[in-house]
Amino acid sequence: MRKCTRIVDGSLSELNVVPLLDLAFVLLVIFIITTTPVVNDLALNLPTASIHPKDAPRKANYVTVETSGAIFLNKKRVGFDELRDELVQLRVNDPDLNVIVRADGRVKYRLMARVMEVLQQVHVFKVELATEAADVRAN
Repeated sequence: MRKCTRIVDGSLSELNVVPLLDLAFVLLVIFIITTTPVVNDLALNLPTASIHPKDAPRKANYVTVETSGAIFLNKKRVGFDELRDELVQLRVNDPDLNVIVRADGRVKYRLMARVMEVLQQVHVFKVELATEAADVRAN
């Protein structure tokens, strides 16, 4: 004896296209609203812009520290006092001084700390540390 159950023999063979049409109309309205029409119906004499050449990119200055403790500023060997004086002069010429510090991986930490201290004393805030990409090998 069956209790109030009904078996539906028919399957959904028709596709309901009403939601698809709603979506198409919504997209059409969005495209119409967001697309700005090109207006060229009036004759205008537009002003011309002056040609402004771009400034030359500023040269980066390199501080190189060798394992032996030798310090170079732009390929010129300097001591800590000379490094400070040269950086002050470069900073006078270029207030937005950019310095890249290159050092051997075996340089003592206190030597690098001293170089960074000199850079901080002369208020050079754009300092980059040059590195090489690590060689990634699967072990």
